[in-house]
Amino acid sequence: MVALLVAAGRQRLPAHRGRWLPCGLRHCFRWHRTCYVECLAPHRPLPDWWGFLFKGGIVAELRAVVVMDYQNVHLTGRGLFFISRHRPVHESLVDPLYFANQLITIRNSRQREGMDHAVLAQVLVYRGDPSVEHDPKPYARNQAQKAHWQRDPRVIVTLRPLKYRYEYTEDGRCATDSTGRRIVKGKDEKGVDVLCALALVREARNPNIDLVILASSDSDLVPALDEALAQGTAKVETVSWYDKAQPGRISQLRPSAGRRIWHTQLGETEFSNSWDRTQY
Repeated sequence: MVALLVAAGRQRLPAHRGRWLPCGLRHCFRWHRTCYVECLAPHRPLPDWWGFLFKGGIVAELRAVVVMDYQNVHLTGRGLFFISRHRPVHESLVDPLYFANQLITIRNSRQREGMDHAVLAQVLVYRGDPSVEHDPKPYARNQAQKAHWQRDPRVIVTLRPLKYRYEYTEDGRCATDSTGRRIVKGKDEKGVDVLCALALVREARNPNIDLVILASSDSDLVPALDEALAQGTAKVETVSWYDKAQPGRISQLRPSAGRRIWHTQLGETEFSNSWDRTQY
């Protein structure tokens, strides 16, 4: 009887391209065909008999990956909210796991009844890495933070060396100080947005992932957002900080051609709850 009901409930819907997801049976974790049903469309209510067959009502959980442009998430939040605006930068560092858990919790709480809830599968963090030659202390802190954040196997931190700009003498040679070290004029993150874009598209194609959430307000990532949506496999969503008193301070990333996707707004409370309070 159960097998007949499961078979009757199967639907091939474009949202997941016929992929198989857990049926929701309690204590059933095997990848076994008879224990799987094809998921319903994310915005379609579950049929009345489904709650009778599977207690709890929700059949499928979306395995979610958060792609995090770390510096963008950290600095936009710090500059937006009053709680951190006048604090030293290191006092408002964001712990990627805390951030992702806040995001998933708020996102799920705002879903309509019958819509699938997300479960955190992975957090992919991309961040600039100071030079051990020019910034030995920041470099050491970055390495310690990476090790601490990766205490949970779901968090993967990728560091990209910062691009340093040097001073030059009138004859075109690199200027040096009294110790012979090159004099640094400035430094920038380079390539982090490209890594985020590649991860976004790659995870959108991953058959083991149902939902990819891009954590960034960098408009350079819009083409990657369009490409991830064009894959038509995993769902793609975005997230940003939001302050009701300053509604225009941080803009939401939107796909081209006016396409609408789910966007989660996180406020000052979520920002504070995401802080890494470890002393490095």
